[in-house]
Amino acid sequence: MRQKNRATKQLENQLQRRINGHKTLVRLWRLPLGEDSLSLFYETLRERYQVAMKFSFWRFSHTVLTIFCLLGLTAASGPESNIQDRELKIGIVQRFGDKPTAKLQLEPTKGDRLELKFKVGNKQQILFTKNPVKLETVMQALPQSAVEEVVVLGTYRTFETAEDSANKWRSQGMKVEIAQPERWQVWAKRDVYSTPLLRRLLLHNIQASTKEKVYLDTKIRKQVPRVSWVVDGKRYSPNDLEISTDKNLIRVNKTEKQEFGRLYAGRLNLQPNAYGTYTLVNQVPLETYLRGVLPYEIGTDAPTASLEAQAILARTYALRNLRRFAADNYQLCADTHCQVYDGLNGAAAKTDRAIASTSGKVLTYKNELVDALYSSTTGGVTAFFSDVWNGDDRPYLRPVLDAATNFWNLSKQSLADEKNFQKFINRQQGFNESKWDMFRWHKETSLKDITKDLQKFLQVKNSPDAKFKTIQAMAVVKRSQSGRILELAVKTDRSTFVLHKDEVRSAFAAPKSTLFYIQPLNKGKPELWGYAFIGGGLGHGVGLSQTGAQNLAKLGWSSPKILQFYYPGTQIQILSKETQL
Repeated sequence: MRQKNRATKQLENQLQRRINGHKTLVRLWRLPLGEDSLSLFYETLRERYQVAMKFSFWRFSHTVLTIFCLLGLTAASGPESNIQDRELKIGIVQRFGDKPTAKLQLEPTKGDRLELKFKVGNKQQILFTKNPVKLETVMQALPQSAVEEVVVLGTYRTFETAEDSANKWRSQGMKVEIAQPERWQVWAKRDVYSTPLLRRLLLHNIQASTKEKVYLDTKIRKQVPRVSWVVDGKRYSPNDLEISTDKNLIRVNKTEKQEFGRLYAGRLNLQPNAYGTYTLVNQVPLETYLRGVLPYEIGTDAPTASLEAQAILARTYALRNLRRFAADNYQLCADTHCQVYDGLNGAAAKTDRAIASTSGKVLTYKNELVDALYSSTTGGVTAFFSDVWNGDDRPYLRPVLDAATNFWNLSKQSLADEKNFQKFINRQQGFNESKWDMFRWHKETSLKDITKDLQKFLQVKNSPDAKFKTIQAMAVVKRSQSGRILELAVKTDRSTFVLHKDEVRSAFAAPKSTLFYIQPLNKGKPELWGYAFIGGGLGHGVGLSQTGAQNLAKLGWSSPKILQFYYPGTQIQILSKETQL
């Protein structure tokens, strides 16, 4: 697949070389600004791309044919075990160098040594050391200021919503990529819109044709972070560094204190990312990766059946989400934006047995890996995918009463109704999660703090609504069947606007989920003091509840029964070449 992508990229690069300078760009700039201008712009670029392909095809046909043959041979000859335990690329330190004082210490385990591989000019160099290596960042002045620009097509709280936006742009013929400089963003693809004029042309056409809030993010850099380290008294500063050991174990420490070091299996790569900093990537086999996930996602004391269910889901989730960080040349992160992965420090016999007993097992729907979403606590009811994110619903992700017995009829007592919802939230007993401290919560927040949080959120989104000074009123105006907030209206001194779905969790600090209602508070004064956020659950609430699964396991439910409860209509399968990733 990587070879195929390189060939495609070579063909795409031909497009840039074949755009005939400013004459073509000027003709494109003069496109009419009606509603069809954007699609006409894309079509023009596509036509030139097709021309480039026609003239270039004979040069690449032999290469492409060879690649297809190699891919076919690989697919035909690869052992089943390689499919089930493929190597993953996990960004364990995502933005190293964003602080000038950033440091990382890498060290081998006892009796082992580090192998450091890097390039000096065009020559490969390899060093060995039994001592720890400290990576340090220094800000290096540039000979002249460098301009970095991207066209930002949208900013989002989650990858799921960002991907839905990206797919809509792609359906219009645009080349886009998903990035995570801080929050998730959709960018116009940098290697396609690679010149200042192309970027401004694109921005102009989008703004003239749609109401989307797109903008040009321009940064002028006078200095950049460079990573350096010392071995045997000599300092090195390569852009890329590969780190390995004989035992395939490396300890990574972000502090000076050794007890805070994290042990990782496999190899490490320090590589540049899309944001002018570096990412430390752990290359690790899938089943070993799971040993660093389960203890931190569900804990080592959970009942066996819930651990097995978590292992199947974590394996499925990882394989289905390998595309998340394509812009930065790795696959998954190590925090709650993906799955929490903290190396082997927390590995335990009980979680290891759950991984081994489910080895190679994944959850599927019609022979395709499911979107294996799960959260800490649902608050008593799971949600549709579209209750939280934009995008198509999955048939197996739908509202389920999170209880061993069905005492609330969701179709007859819809939680979209505000009275039903508040009655539901104020019920404490009978749920799988009733004894969990995050099952129900009540948080009072002053108007001052709410205003500050909301302004910060809107500023990150580059929204004109961020310029307000005071909040006059807030109200939930629409809920889903599972009770999740779909629309929350905010009236300020400047405007009235609506927050949608999971935006409410980003806009306010108090809510732990979107399953809540609000009450205005005066605190004995005539003016509004703030709001009480009254709700339940921790996280998005889609799919399995880790807390609920543990309760069901304690009641004697098996892992297949638990998974069927939270993902109706799915099947557990052994991962094979026929499984659609």
